[in-house]
Amino acid sequence: MKIGLSTYSLYGALQSGEMTVEDVIDYTASIGGEHVEIVPLGYSLTDNPDLIDAIRARAEHNGLELSNYAIGANFLTDDEEQFRKEIERVKGQVDIAAKLGVSLMRHDVASSPDVSIRHFNAQVERLAGACREIARYAAGYGITTSVENHGYFIQQSDRVQTLVQAVGEPNFKTTLDIGNSVCADEDPLAAVPNNLPYASIVHIKDFYIRPASQDPGEGWFRSTAGKYLRGAIVGQGDLNIRETLRLVKESGYDGYLSLEFEGMEPCRDGARIGLANLRRFWNEI
Repeated sequence: MKIGLSTYSLYGALQSGEMTVEDVIDYTASIGGEHVEIVPLGYSLTDNPDLIDAIRARAEHNGLELSNYAIGANFLTDDEEQFRKEIERVKGQVDIAAKLGVSLMRHDVASSPDVSIRHFNAQVERLAGACREIARYAAGYGITTSVENHGYFIQQSDRVQTLVQAVGEPNFKTTLDIGNSVCADEDPLAAVPNNLPYASIVHIKDFYIRPASQDPGEGWFRSTAGKYLRGAIVGQGDLNIRETLRLVKESGYDGYLSLEFEGMEPCRDGARIGLANLRRFWNEI
């Protein structure tokens, strides 16, 4: 088991230009990370191929593993031509993952304003077909692809399982985010053990939660049922992180734990404090 950081955790500094992705890799090593997850927000690898080699070199210099490559995608398209273009685009991202040297890659699957179970059931076979084709392509590189439980449309643990089982490829799994369940109003203590058998990597995240009837003001977003949510430093929010980590540990999971910070605090502090808490909690279990 290795504990590390998603570059998304430093998105604020990346977006502002205060840090480069190489700086994020250096920072991850400086705060005790053992791996770094590459999420191209605040930088791009598609139109900057030299950066791929730079990332690999900087990670090697710092003694860090590159754990996962995580990108966006949406196969709920208006027509067949767009559907095929999106599949081919994601295959191109698999090529980038191979150049990075990672064995894991998360791609999004679907986004829609209609998040009903009716719509999900109507679309799942088509979505599974896209994921299956990409997974088979990725298998040629020895890469396991995955869907994350986020984005509302495929967020509940049973929807994730349904898609994974429908794809039916041994190298298609889930990026299991222990916090994202609350965005779909599902208790992480129930959702996480449901999907641990399918996990290729585990994201560690925390949230503040407030009732739907009590608007806390700026900086919050809403769950499917209307609760107010805001990102927190891991260990300082309202989620039962210690108990959730106990479930992960007792399951025998021995892969990467990747911290994601998306709170309002300065991102360097959020990542540093959260990573220290994660390591301490894990060791105390």
